[in-house]
Amino acid sequence: MDTDQLIRSLAADNAHRAPRVGAVLTMALLVAAPLSILIFATFLGVRHDVMSAMRNPFFDMKFAVTLSLAIPAIIVSLHLSRPEALLRGWGWLLLLPVGLLAVAIGSEAMMAPAMPTTMRLMGKNSRVCLVAIPAMSLPLLAGALFGLRHGAPSRPALAGALAGLVSAGLAATLYASHCTDDSPLFVATWYTLATALVTAIGAAVGARVLRY
Repeated sequence: MDTDQLIRSLAADNAHRAPRVGAVLTMALLVAAPLSILIFATFLGVRHDVMSAMRNPFFDMKFAVTLSLAIPAIIVSLHLSRPEALLRGWGWLLLLPVGLLAVAIGSEAMMAPAMPTTMRLMGKNSRVCLVAIPAMSLPLLAGALFGLRHGAPSRPALAGALAGLVSAGLAATLYASHCTDDSPLFVATWYTLATALVTAIGAAVGARVLRY
């Protein structure tokens, strides 16, 4: 076999390239999303006063916080899907929702309180929040882990935790349209606890299924 023929043979062998991790992750999340939406529609649904709630800046803030978690988590998880990729220089993206919550809590504190701090913190839906967000996250978490399996993360537990943040952020965005507790204190407490639970599950499962 001469050199030109060898090159053509090697090119033919590599004509089929594996899809990019980002494309697989996007498709997996899109496939999983209807199941999460079905859970939401069956057991929760959009709050009845959503039109008036949209005039409340703290209601809108919930979506800003959840999306500022989900979108950076997707970016960082794709970065970590490459072998030997490090979190250094990327972790600050995950602090965006923390900064938004800090600003929102400070803004609420400067306003005349409509209800006591304890009531704003506990709300009416804390138990529902702790169940609903993880439940809606599970299909999305499975999709995120499936997508990241097409990469080669050198730290599978960390990549799994990022998959948990992605799925929890997206599920919390759905839940925010149902939740009637709009106080940033409630979001900072109960949304965070629910997200931490999903993140822990993602890290535990990711340590196994993302190992290569």
